[in-house]
Amino acid sequence: MIASPSLHAALALTLIALATSACAQSAPAPASATPATDASPSAVASTLEPLHDPHLARVGAAIEAAEAGRFRAVEFRDLANHPLFAWIEYASLRRGLDGLPTARARDFLERHAGTPAAETFRHAWLIQLARREDWNGFLADWHGDTDDTTLACHKLHAEQALGRAGGDWNVRAQAIWSRTGESLPKACDAVFDALAARGGLGADMRWQRFDKAADAWQPGVMRSIARGLPADQQALANDYAAFIDAPHARALDWPKTERSRRVASQGLARLGKADPDRAEQLLPQYAQALRFDQADRGRALYQIALWTVASYLPDSARRLNAVPDASYDPRLHEWRVREALSRSDWSAALAAIRKMDAEQRAESRWRYFEARLAEKTGDRATAQRLYRQAATESDFHGFLAADRAGLPYTLCPWQPRADAAAIAKVTGDPALRRAVSLARLERAGWAVAEWKDALSRFSDAERLIAVEYAQANGWFDRAVFGLQLSNPDERRLYDLRFPLHHDATIRREAAKNRLDPAWVAAEIRAESTFNPRARSSANALGLMQILPGTGAATAARLGLPWGGAASLYDADTNIILGSAYLRQMMDENGGQPYFAIAGYNAGPTPLLRWRTQRPGMDPDFWIETVSYRETREYIARVLAFSVIYDWKLDGDALRLEDRIRGRTQGPRKGFVCAATDAQSAAVREDGGQP
Repeated sequence: MIASPSLHAALALTLIALATSACAQSAPAPASATPATDASPSAVASTLEPLHDPHLARVGAAIEAAEAGRFRAVEFRDLANHPLFAWIEYASLRRGLDGLPTARARDFLERHAGTPAAETFRHAWLIQLARREDWNGFLADWHGDTDDTTLACHKLHAEQALGRAGGDWNVRAQAIWSRTGESLPKACDAVFDALAARGGLGADMRWQRFDKAADAWQPGVMRSIARGLPADQQALANDYAAFIDAPHARALDWPKTERSRRVASQGLARLGKADPDRAEQLLPQYAQALRFDQADRGRALYQIALWTVASYLPDSARRLNAVPDASYDPRLHEWRVREALSRSDWSAALAAIRKMDAEQRAESRWRYFEARLAEKTGDRATAQRLYRQAATESDFHGFLAADRAGLPYTLCPWQPRADAAAIAKVTGDPALRRAVSLARLERAGWAVAEWKDALSRFSDAERLIAVEYAQANGWFDRAVFGLQLSNPDERRLYDLRFPLHHDATIRREAAKNRLDPAWVAAEIRAESTFNPRARSSANALGLMQILPGTGAATAARLGLPWGGAASLYDADTNIILGSAYLRQMMDENGGQPYFAIAGYNAGPTPLLRWRTQRPGMDPDFWIETVSYRETREYIARVLAFSVIYDWKLDGDALRLEDRIRGRTQGPRKGFVCAATDAQSAAVREDGGQP
């Protein structure tokens, strides 16, 4: 139930009084730092003690009370000076937004100006003012700029409604109109109506967006645009939209224009995704009637081939070969390789790789498979040269290549240095400290808002300290979202990218279930980045992202008490059940980890289909021919992570060639930080750089 306005006003006065009497939010004292002027990550880590806040649980209770409408300021007067007090206020204001007086909203915005809490509230408040059609208030409380299309359209509407549309109003409205062929927010409808009335939305501009909508396969948007076209153009535009929905014979009589050809080819391409056979059957007559050029034919043939090969249907090779070379992109080049691999046609797969451009062909994945296929077709010298090149990469295919070449794995941890002043600056930043506190309270959106604010003031070196500080406070996913993995150096921050916690439990449960502990750790890293409170959109919970039904069934099979879905948030419980489930998947799939990993990600039904389609195929080829990109990448990622966690746990690693086949005993390999002399020589022979 929402409180009355008078109750809200009384609450506001109490909150304001508490806040002002306690003065402004003061920044907590910086975390301690060593006096050293230079530090390796290990030395930095020793200074990054977790943030200690004895009042944090009470702050969480206050936020929950505010969201439930049970907050009483006098009961939480001790928090008025707390750094998170603004978020407690925000929670209370947000709940009562419908009846919130403007004066209270503005008071909050003024007192917390420039903070993430204020800007988060401002967004919600502006949406509320737009609902009230309080356009004067909207413009008064507008601040800065926004990437939010809904708010941008509300602002344009406010300016138009109040007669404040300046000279650039049309240009700004036209920019939103032309942005995409996808549907735009309903808030933009009134803006576009006003733009049309001002003469800023003529037929040419409508057709421009219409073409984008056709390319995006959006017949509904096409029809909406058509309503504003001149009467003599509407019928054809609506017929174009109908063809995107379902190809029809009327198109054979369309005018022989570039637009007609493009719409027809896009309609056939969309049909090719759903029914490749039908699309292929219809293509010749439309191509002839409308005089398709190569690009038009290629547009349809691309989708026909892609959705045929994605299911490995019998006509895959023929349809791939029918696509013009000019219509090929990296995605289709990959599928041409997979299609040949699925038939064990090594020569065709090798030829497909060699049709890729130089950049794609040089990726470790395709360099490895080019080597593998060269080996399969008898060219051992080329194979070894390519294996040595691929082995310089620290990823799944680089590790496989190192095994094939008989080389150690390449792993070059980077050790950035940070001085005490930088550490003190970062760990003392109020926004960063609020961010890690909010992350502990599982307020992910609020935490990220504070995190972004803090990072806006940090250099790259300081950002890395912030990531390490987040990890010291148990916020592990910042190593995924806070690092720039396009930067080769930051990819080498293995201690940050691959946290390791609960290792005693991991080792115990791995031993109990006859599993590689590095694999269990890798699954946790891939599933939750070691966040015990992780929850997916599918309701998978905890470290190993276990569905409650799976958890209950596994507990019953083990004879363990089942504490309900919430028990999956307990780290030990989750690892116990997750490890046992991995063992079950192994037992059901011939003891092969790559099958178990695929089933863990995609489920048993797709796994059974893939196993049935390609029985007896070598593991590396089988993984590459998995239909689902997510699962294909997931298997490779988990296996590569296993090598890295083996390094973290034991300092060396079981060969990936053995690991991938479920062998837990065998020769172990070391790691080198740079290419060995043999690798360097091999790369130089090929004209590259070591």
